[in-house]
Amino acid sequence: METIQATLALLQDSPAFFVGSILVLGLLVGSFLNVVIYRVPKIMEREWKNFCAELAEQAPPTAETFNLVTPRSRCPSCATPVHAMDNIPLFSYALLRGKCRHCGASISARYPIIEALTGLLSAYIAWCFGVSAMTFAALLFCWSLIALTFIDADTQLLPDQITQPLIWLGLLVNLNGLFTDLPSALIGATAGYLSLWSIYWLFKLLTGKEGMGFGDFKLLAAIGAWLGWSMLPVVILLSSLVGAVVGISLIAFARHARSQPIPFGPYLAGGGLIALFWGQDLTQAYLAWLH
Repeated sequence: METIQATLALLQDSPAFFVGSILVLGLLVGSFLNVVIYRVPKIMEREWKNFCAELAEQAPPTAETFNLVTPRSRCPSCATPVHAMDNIPLFSYALLRGKCRHCGASISARYPIIEALTGLLSAYIAWCFGVSAMTFAALLFCWSLIALTFIDADTQLLPDQITQPLIWLGLLVNLNGLFTDLPSALIGATAGYLSLWSIYWLFKLLTGKEGMGFGDFKLLAAIGAWLGWSMLPVVILLSSLVGAVVGISLIAFARHARSQPIPFGPYLAGGGLIALFWGQDLTQAYLAWLH
């Protein structure tokens, strides 16, 4: 206990050391998030295939153990396991010049980008909230949103394995009013889900098409559970504006087919992070502008 208190005192007396430590932690977590982003959809696909085989009374497809730990990370080109020294965030990519040590195949720049993004956002959270419970809770919130952003961008899926625990965790961290009071968190989770659920069914009744997935409902419910109902208008407005601008730009300049869906999860996640950092300021500025 004394050791923990001494460590906390050291971190409080040295903000730069604390922020630097969280930056390093964020880089390491970013490396793990690359694994989560790639493997969670693969794990889900395997589960679906096994379930379909079970319904058809067939033997499940035989495959090696595949989870977030096993097997070790491999080069996507030559399948050579990645050595620990080649898996150091940012440093290894720069040292290897973005290529596999064994076959020389190019490695996507997205891996170090996600590591750097996670590290920088983690450091900013530490700088904003200091040595407090809010920092460590906000880190979990941020890391989850990063994983969901890139999974949705890749597969147009927002896995229940992440969104549902995020809802319950948001309610738990607000039991004592960490980010908002518990009634606001409960209303935020409910209103977040029902708002997009209502838009989904209205759009489907009018057009006969599905405008978004159920994962979007759960993600906004999670954001509402963490930040409270009062932040939902900010999140919805920002995510809708950015989503519209990006969607129109893709159609106009990138030859993106109008019938091809654009994932909404990344914009919700971005709106959630903006609300976490500046939501109160944006709300107050808007109310002041109205008056």
